[in-house]
Amino acid sequence: MAGFRNIFTVDLEEWFVVEILSGRFSPDDWRSLESTVIDNSLRLLELLNKKNISATWYSLGWCAEQYPDLLQEIFQNGHEIGCHSYYHRRVDRLDRDTFRADTEKAINAIVKAIGNRPYGYRAPSWSISPTIPWAFELLGELGFRYDSSVFPIKHDLYGWPQGPRHIFKVELKRGGTLWEVPATTFRMFGQNMPVGGGGYFRHSPYWYSRRIIKKLNEQGHPAVFYVHPWEIDPSPPHLNHLSALQKFRSYSSTSIMERKLEKLMDDFTFTNTADYLNLFKKRRIGFEK
Repeated sequence: MAGFRNIFTVDLEEWFVVEILSGRFSPDDWRSLESTVIDNSLRLLELLNKKNISATWYSLGWCAEQYPDLLQEIFQNGHEIGCHSYYHRRVDRLDRDTFRADTEKAINAIVKAIGNRPYGYRAPSWSISPTIPWAFELLGELGFRYDSSVFPIKHDLYGWPQGPRHIFKVELKRGGTLWEVPATTFRMFGQNMPVGGGGYFRHSPYWYSRRIIKKLNEQGHPAVFYVHPWEIDPSPPHLNHLSALQKFRSYSSTSIMERKLEKLMDDFTFTNTADYLNLFKKRRIGFEK
């Protein structure tokens, strides 16, 4: 649906931090592993710039610290930089103090890299849910204006099936608000179907993703699309002793992902999260008047 603005986001992280490998590699191992994030991010950045799309890149603090020049190049090309934690640890497995320390460390690394603080947050593995009600409060305390960590689906690794499906405002106990921008789902067969990026986009035929996003736009809702740099790597590092499911999740369709992304960018209009929210709030104010 040409002209209707959707949201394009990137989880800026290395291939080896994904949840299914969290028990295999610790942060102490990361520097010794093959890095692919710079080359893949630059390819993705080139594609976004070619299509004149400003995206939100939720960066790991660890990546900001290791590759500040990469973050600076992304930022200087007009993209928004958000926070994706420092060590890619699930929020629902941390206590409040550890979550604060991890997030503050990530903020500081991003500020050091680009000279600008992030105002958007996305939790690793979509790990904010009703089990940790203090998470929104803490993000507000740390100065974030919006969060994009809720995925209202049932999944073996994450999800909040009863969570709101569209952008909503969280009223914080200590005053102020935090906007939540959930991952995209489409209501089908009595349940929420994930359609907004990552493996769901990689593994689905393009016509299906295009049709669902078009339907969402016709209903007045944006697609919150997300991708990881490693997902466009045609020759990603392969590991032995992975289950069939792990191999499918990690390697399937990465060779065609870039071509599918280009089609998506041609068929739909995208912007970054902060710019979309500014327009959303203006329309909301006008409607409420």
